[in-house]
Amino acid sequence: QVQLVESGGGSVQPGGSLRLVCVASGFKLGEFAMAWFRQAPGKDREGVACISNVDANTYYGDSVKGRFTVSRDNAKNTVYLQMNNLKPEDPDVYYCATDPILLINGCRPSWQNPREAEAWGQGTQVTVSS
Repeated sequence: QVQLVESGGGSVQPGGSLRLVCVASGFKLGEFAMAWFRQAPGKDREGVACISNVDANTYYGDSVKGRFTVSRDNAKNTVYLQMNNLKPEDPDVYYCATDPILLINGCRPSWQNPREAEAWGQGTQVTVSS
């Protein structure tokens, strides 16, 4: 059974940092590109970052470039999202996701489309408040 479990969310002040963790089970995380999304109430799910499984490439949404870093540890079946310089507009529920067909050969150009990910975690809440 494919399962993704996120953790690491919490409440920080503006400018603070958090590291989100996504642990996969039921499949080998190293065989797939992995993506992070976020979603605010009433808004569409937004692609935040994607990390390839076939090369060292990473990709980021425009709103987080230079502040967020995605990484993976295939031996631990885990993907991370380091979030620095958090801003008041960053609070959302953050999800990790993948797809057994569309993300098997790296991050597609359309990786930010949430409809292209089939497997999702339950999400972890990030709050930024002074």
